[in-house]
Amino acid sequence: MCATCAICSNHWTRPMRTMVSIAVRLPSCTRSRWVISWRRKRHARKVWTVRPDFIMPGAKERPLLPLQPGSGKKGNPQPLKVLTTSAWNPPPGPRKLHGDLMYLYVVTMEDKRLHISACSRGFYVNQSTDDTFNPQPANPSYLSHSLIDLLSQISATFRRCFSQMQKKRTQRHPFERVATPYQVYTWTAPALEHTIDAIRAEDTFSSKLGYEEHIPGQTRDWNEELQTTRELPRATLPERLLRERAIFKVHSDFVTAATRGAMAVIDGNVMPINPGEDAKTQMFIWNNIFFSLGFDVRDHYKELGGDAAAFVAPRNDLHGVRVYSAVDVEGLYTLGTVVIDYRGYRVTAQSIIPGILEREQDQSVVYGSIDFGKTVLSHPKYLELLNAAGKHLRIQPHSVYNDKQEAIELCSSVECKGIIGNDGRHYILDLLRTFPPDVNFLVLPAEEEAVGRDSQAMGFPIEHRHKLCCLRQELLEAFVENRYLMFMKHAAVQLQQCVKKKQEQKATVAAMKNSADEAKPAAIEEGGTVESEKTDAKELPKDSKDVKETVKDATRPMPKADSDDAKKLVESLISCDQMNESKEVVKRVCEAVGSLKEYEFDIRFNPDVYSPGIRHVDGDANAACSLRRQKQLVKDAAEFLVKHQIPSFVHECLDHSSAPMDGVTLTELLHNRGINVRYLGKVVDQLAKIKQLEYLHTIAVSELIVRAAKHIFTAYLQQTDVMSMAAAISHFLNCFLTVSTVGYQPVSNGNGADGDGQLADEFGPKSSSGSKKQSKQSKRGGKGNGGNGGRKTTFSVPSSDNNEWQSLTSKSLWSQIRQELKAYWDFELTVEPSKEGKAASGIDSIEPLIGAFKLQKISLLRAFCLKTGVQIMLQEYAFEQRNRPAFTDADIVNVFPVVKHINPRASDAYNFYTTGQTKIQQGYLQDGYGLISEALNLLNNVYGAMHPENAQCLRMLARLSYIMGDPQEALAIQQRAVLMSERVNGVDHPYTISEYAHLALYCFANSQISTALKLLYRARYLATIVCGENHPDIALMDSNISLILHAVGEYELSLRFLEHALALNIRYYGEKSLKVAVSYHLVARTQSCMGDFRSALVNEKETYAIYKQQLGESHEKTQESSECLRHLTQQAVVLQKKMNYANGKLLSTGLPPIHIQPPSMGSVLDMLNAINGIIFVQISSKEIANFKNEIEKRQKEAGQSQPQQTAPVQANQEEVDRMLMETMQKRPPVYRSRSRTVTRRTVRSCKRNRQRRRKWHRVEAVVMR
Repeated sequence: MCATCAICSNHWTRPMRTMVSIAVRLPSCTRSRWVISWRRKRHARKVWTVRPDFIMPGAKERPLLPLQPGSGKKGNPQPLKVLTTSAWNPPPGPRKLHGDLMYLYVVTMEDKRLHISACSRGFYVNQSTDDTFNPQPANPSYLSHSLIDLLSQISATFRRCFSQMQKKRTQRHPFERVATPYQVYTWTAPALEHTIDAIRAEDTFSSKLGYEEHIPGQTRDWNEELQTTRELPRATLPERLLRERAIFKVHSDFVTAATRGAMAVIDGNVMPINPGEDAKTQMFIWNNIFFSLGFDVRDHYKELGGDAAAFVAPRNDLHGVRVYSAVDVEGLYTLGTVVIDYRGYRVTAQSIIPGILEREQDQSVVYGSIDFGKTVLSHPKYLELLNAAGKHLRIQPHSVYNDKQEAIELCSSVECKGIIGNDGRHYILDLLRTFPPDVNFLVLPAEEEAVGRDSQAMGFPIEHRHKLCCLRQELLEAFVENRYLMFMKHAAVQLQQCVKKKQEQKATVAAMKNSADEAKPAAIEEGGTVESEKTDAKELPKDSKDVKETVKDATRPMPKADSDDAKKLVESLISCDQMNESKEVVKRVCEAVGSLKEYEFDIRFNPDVYSPGIRHVDGDANAACSLRRQKQLVKDAAEFLVKHQIPSFVHECLDHSSAPMDGVTLTELLHNRGINVRYLGKVVDQLAKIKQLEYLHTIAVSELIVRAAKHIFTAYLQQTDVMSMAAAISHFLNCFLTVSTVGYQPVSNGNGADGDGQLADEFGPKSSSGSKKQSKQSKRGGKGNGGNGGRKTTFSVPSSDNNEWQSLTSKSLWSQIRQELKAYWDFELTVEPSKEGKAASGIDSIEPLIGAFKLQKISLLRAFCLKTGVQIMLQEYAFEQRNRPAFTDADIVNVFPVVKHINPRASDAYNFYTTGQTKIQQGYLQDGYGLISEALNLLNNVYGAMHPENAQCLRMLARLSYIMGDPQEALAIQQRAVLMSERVNGVDHPYTISEYAHLALYCFANSQISTALKLLYRARYLATIVCGENHPDIALMDSNISLILHAVGEYELSLRFLEHALALNIRYYGEKSLKVAVSYHLVARTQSCMGDFRSALVNEKETYAIYKQQLGESHEKTQESSECLRHLTQQAVVLQKKMNYANGKLLSTGLPPIHIQPPSMGSVLDMLNAINGIIFVQISSKEIANFKNEIEKRQKEAGQSQPQQTAPVQANQEEVDRMLMETMQKRPPVYRSRSRTVTRRTVRSCKRNRQRRRKWHRVEAVVMR
């Protein structure tokens, strides 16, 4: 269901049109008619003044019903009561000979019960009844070629309703009808009436859930499809598009099938292949997909952490599959892998290697180890393939000993297994240790060196609950890049020293040549040797390649020592001495940066350096690739994360350019920097020290609490019977988000559902847990699964008390949460005594944390539901009510699976998109627009119509269209981006909120003021649900809302939003920021329009003071603020005179009217563009020609000053910007923002904009928020 933008309506339950339909149907007037509309028709202001109170600044109410405004809308009219297959199917033999294909049973809305025959000629009504079979045609038979025509003749209601349904469907946007590649679940669902539907029942049970593997020809060979698509040719662009489209289509189908199968496994609808074994060790095959549970099978992970390691191993394995699939080495195959979390269980779904089920695992493995290093095998083909992949993944080839003391060479971790299938393909699996371990969370042996000082200062190493903590690929790439820059920096220093040394040697040669003739070569040679010995040992080489080339030159034959060749002889000797020394310098540099080669930069990692039970082949301890160096590299990478990545992440957050709104976007930012979520506790400690990042600290603490609660909730669900699932989930939410001092108490909710009380009425009283378990097992014993068909028998963890979940209270739950935070993230959840009057031990509910960390219960509820898969009823919840729990079992609608899988990427589209971004940054907007448009076409070819990357391209195209002067095109493209983001990301995802804000700007530029306000109201409401009001993006939204309200003359409302935006900007950017100066100016302008010139003067003085301090008194913006102050002072004086005159002379008639010039729509639009990071500068074609001539002139001057440089010199971007600013200073500026010159753009229609683009070129500077 698509969310709408009609959030500001008074009646929340009435049907509302979608955002797209509102934007299309509103009149698109010109901007001159804009002003006339709001001046002459004052009553039209009701459109933008009607707004709900909960979106106003400072509102505490966070309702849920507006989250899906169309949820109260009634469904389609019902055309038929029943349409299903008849019980007389299949046709008997005699009727088959008469052409009967099947029989249908129909009950119309007029209560007519009919049996319809389907034959080769069409459909007709027969004379059969519920008790008598008579296939003869009725009178009349209504013979029709189409079933729709037949039903239209029978039922007038069907004819009317069916036409309405068709008309309504055609009115919907195509993006609302296209299926998404992956299912997106919402955490709230409206109350839907469950009606009788024979078609729905037929569809559900005709799929034969759990029996597809017994139907020949009905199953898909997933492994063959996945591997065949990767073998498709990829030499040309069309071939790559076809290949990537096939890969994506098969992968999305596999994810859908795997998710459905995992749910069937947990629901107990699939028989295990080993039913006689323990429930945790059972495995399943369904639809040619292998399913296993996230438990430690036969103590396989005993030394690595038991069940904790078994739970995290599928996730690590999925990461390995992702990176090897991205490298895409020809001939190396990975399994289709999907990880599903459902009802507290982790299920791993994998495609099946051909022939693996026909033999034992030890007979199938030809590479790697199945017993953690005791028996190790190798294979030359796997070494070749994995070595090729390891060069991209920074994996170091290494050798280990097997149980026979034989050295075995590996190019991956020991756990990685290579199996050659019956199809001849080389498969790799068990990639849980693809990347090196994280020593910060690994307790090293006593003989090992400790971690670095920076890691120790932050409390590392920390003993984690499992030993599968690995570093992320993003971190390794950043670490290698950092070391390479260090290497090149040293090389640059050496280059300068070599040049200087060469000049000194030339001077020495010249001096000695003048002094002596015959003794000159020997003297210079001795002098050169002395100079070489005096060279600093820390001098660094230029590059290992240069070293090799110079060494090669040094091995040439030496010329004879005569007077003519003396100079060449000396130079060759000097070069030889320099390279002998440089060779040693290269060796020392490589050792300093940790290179695994003596004379070449090579940073790679051994994933088995700290694996328990692995014996490495280690020769010389001082060798370049020794085990000691390999271990030190892993330690350095872990210390690099703590010393560099975390502080740089915190520092980058200070500019608020990409401020995360929730835990999902925060996790993405951390992962992009290679920071694992297990470091989030340390990140929170860093954020707590910075006042400007208070909002991010709140989001991070919320994420920690939700993740800790999820860990506890997983074990909580595993101990809960399926019949008590809804009651248990509601009780957990009550303990988590409210104060629950007693255990679970059934509460009647008015519709007959009262938890276990209802179960007692249906199944009798529960005398004890043992009798209840026995009765349930006896009732489920007849499901045909050999006594193991019930979920309780298969999956439930044995417990002495099956009702243990009922004893949970808020105090016990929060005690477990605090323990989990300390054990997993090393984070102490405490409350300052000075704030709450309680010490750390006093946290027995969520209430003390609300004020201490500025948490929001509705945000915690949303995050928890999305992470655990809980879907609740869309209604208002009274969290503060004490005498009644906030949640009941009737409020739990469903539990949906949380799916993790790889995302195949369209490589060519990605290259086009990144190239387009580069062109845009260089100022070539038209070229960038064309490249990104081509990227969108390629994405549509690969992914189809709906995909998150498509939405990203649409957003960029809309922004470019707006920048290049076509707001109507920008509006049309952005509408598609919003609809797509709602479908593929979710109606309340932060990306969708950002799309709403962009669409509001384009609507305002197209004269759709009411729609722009509705969209901003919608975006603000969703943002407050996700993260609350204390966020930099809320300040931007409030500024946008206030500007639009200011444009339509609603100054009081505008001032409320502006003051809130000003307070947030001061909090996050500082009191002397230019953003704060702009906010002060906007407040002053609004107050002046209200006639409050005294307050306007005060705020404008703040603006002037900031500009004067930041930009200087002579800056144009400072002068403009000074001019504004002078104007406000004059207005204040005029107002005071009129008041004095009125008080003395005209008390009876009142004050004379004050004429205040309302703002023009052009100035409002310019200000909206500026605060949203868009600044327009107009340059004529003549000025562009002057730019070109000036650049060519400077290139010639640069070429004359450097004659040895033959290549043309290209002007850098800074020079072009400086020339641009010099030209713009000649123009009379009207408004400037963010210390950048801005020329006011007159608001014109789209037609006029297109005419202007023929004469003018626009250079746009995008200031990213």
